[in-house]
Amino acid sequence: MEGRPVGAVVACGAVVSDSSIPQFLHSNQGEQSAAAKHSTIGQQSVGHRAVRSKQGGPVRRLLFHSYHFPPIGGSGAQRPLKMARYLTELGYSPIIVTRGGPEREDRWAPEDRTLSEEIPAGVEVRRVAGAFEPSPAARLRPLAERWLRLPDRWTAWWIEASTRAGIEAAGDGVDLVYVWMQPYASAGAGAGLSRALGKPWVADLGDPWALDEMMVYPSDLHRRLDLRHMGKVLETASAIVMSTTEAVERLLEAFPRLGDRPVVAIPNGFDAEDFRARPVPRDADRFRIVHTGYLHSELGEIHRRRRRMRRVLGGSVRGLDILTRSHLFLVEAVNRVLEENPDHSAKLELHLAGVMSDTDERIAAACPVVTRHGYVSHAESIALLRTADMLFLPMQKLPRGTRATIVPGKTYEYLASGTPILAAVPEGDARDILTEAGNATIVEPDDVKGMARAIVSGLERAQAGAGRAAPRSDVVARYEYRHLAGELARVFDVVLGSAAVPTGTPAVGVGAPAASARA
Repeated sequence: MEGRPVGAVVACGAVVSDSSIPQFLHSNQGEQSAAAKHSTIGQQSVGHRAVRSKQGGPVRRLLFHSYHFPPIGGSGAQRPLKMARYLTELGYSPIIVTRGGPEREDRWAPEDRTLSEEIPAGVEVRRVAGAFEPSPAARLRPLAERWLRLPDRWTAWWIEASTRAGIEAAGDGVDLVYVWMQPYASAGAGAGLSRALGKPWVADLGDPWALDEMMVYPSDLHRRLDLRHMGKVLETASAIVMSTTEAVERLLEAFPRLGDRPVVAIPNGFDAEDFRARPVPRDADRFRIVHTGYLHSELGEIHRRRRRMRRVLGGSVRGLDILTRSHLFLVEAVNRVLEENPDHSAKLELHLAGVMSDTDERIAAACPVVTRHGYVSHAESIALLRTADMLFLPMQKLPRGTRATIVPGKTYEYLASGTPILAAVPEGDARDILTEAGNATIVEPDDVKGMARAIVSGLERAQAGAGRAAPRSDVVARYEYRHLAGELARVFDVVLGSAAVPTGTPAVGVGAPAASARA
């Protein structure tokens, strides 16, 4: 990746013959659907003034499309919220187009109203009417959609309704469309808004869609078809943002034609403001292990049960084990420590915070020293992880020599806390970052013995009063959201022509981990 130049910016607004573009954009005739007629509610704006740049330059209007945004909480809402917050300091005035309030329960979009307090004054928020959001269909319909690639009612609703809301929100005009592509269906709205408004759009994928090893398809054919669809939609974007250097490389290997525009790595991060408060005091006589966020036990068990079918049909990375991206092996390691030294039961505790499935609960119940907090607000999650003596970071197991394309979002907040990390991660950017930071014990994702050794070592060091290793401050600083927002603003500037693309500039943003860390 090092030395690969960023090509010229491609003017957006090109028409793509693709079903992702809302049908109403192909014609101005016809009746609006009920969802479209009520596409925006709760127009939450604190004045409609443009937020002035601290640099004093001209303020550009940014149509900011994101399904996840407060009061929706969870990991998916952190990046768009923090980027919107700090882009206002960098000459961009975001107009947020997002889902309505959480009218229906959703494991992946929990409610956290405390995050709404962080939305900057003056930022307008347009909400698609959630009352019209399709509920999950009966059992047979999702199977037909998945295997036969039938139209998905939810995707069709979201693309059409959010595109209409975006057109309405644009009002007198915007300079640029930015789409946080979680879910990936939002790419269709990005292409549609670009076409309707005649403005370029920037695709920020988060995880790398059909290139993500965590994506499991019914067959290899389904993956190839989705990969082709991915390429067609991304061709309409003027710039593409991925969250890891590995994902950038994979994308350009799969779609060399996308090399004629900026394709950059801007990772997720942390907000230093979230760490200003003093840590909550606790009993220092106990060694506390903490995990925050989602666990993937249920998906992992399903994937294991279908291994034989996967070997025949494909659709999954060969050798992938999703169950390691859970607390299963940590619980086994903790129980092993307690079996070998029962006295540790009075000194050791495991805390799990986040939405938990029935499978997650069943696995946790096997540990005698576990405390389950359930879903907590983001502020409470930060407060909890700062009380830890060790933070647990699990990831999927991959065949040796295969690099992961993703880094869990919690990684960066773990680093910001300064707490030692027990990282059960494969080769990839996450391992590179943690190795460079210097405060993580790294084991293979299913290495129960290695986890147990790390726990005992940490416990003994704590009992001896030994200081704990802190991460390198220069490494941690790369992932502060104020800095990352500057990287994203630079991409916007390039797309809008206000920043030249230097010859030989790497296609990886400054905020990405150093290439040398891969050695």
